[in-house]
Amino acid sequence: MRSDTERNRRHLIEAAARLFANSPTPVSLAEIAKEAEVSTATAYRHFSSVEEILHAFRRQVGSDLRDFSARQTTRGMAKLEAVSRYWVSLVLEHGGAMAQMRSHRGYLERLREGTGYLTPQAEALAEPLRQTAEELDLGELGDEALYLWNALFDPRDILDLIKSGRTEDEAATRLVAALRGSLIGWSAAGP
Repeated sequence: MRSDTERNRRHLIEAAARLFANSPTPVSLAEIAKEAEVSTATAYRHFSSVEEILHAFRRQVGSDLRDFSARQTTRGMAKLEAVSRYWVSLVLEHGGAMAQMRSHRGYLERLREGTGYLTPQAEALAEPLRQTAEELDLGELGDEALYLWNALFDPRDILDLIKSGRTEDEAATRLVAALRGSLIGWSAAGP
């Protein structure tokens, strides 16, 4: 990809993130193009819709989480806690832009069909979740462990916890504890 093409794409993703972080109303592709200082035609050459830009943004954030996870030297619950805490910090860093993604299809359906923006996040969490299940002697939980993590670490709910008065550390600590309990409870319920 040419450098100006790469730059325009990156600027569009960054502009969308800025606008969604601060806008309570829907944002158009034309508004994103204006914020990125490119033409609307250029925006449409890169993305066919606002949803596609949001997918690219979430994939980028997921890749950041995956890279963070890969750098960790801990294992099991300690690694899962570190990765989950980092996710909370990413949600707070990007604010409302993280809460824009909603789908009428469930998480497991989208994960199992390989929805692109979920892949790097799943890659970041698969090993720590598997190791945690092993450490806690829970047996194989498969992608249902990812489902539990996703249910607890929804960006909208993280932002809600912070707005309700929890600090980042308090929110992360409680969510990690709830995840541990959920994994245990899920395993105890049987296949």
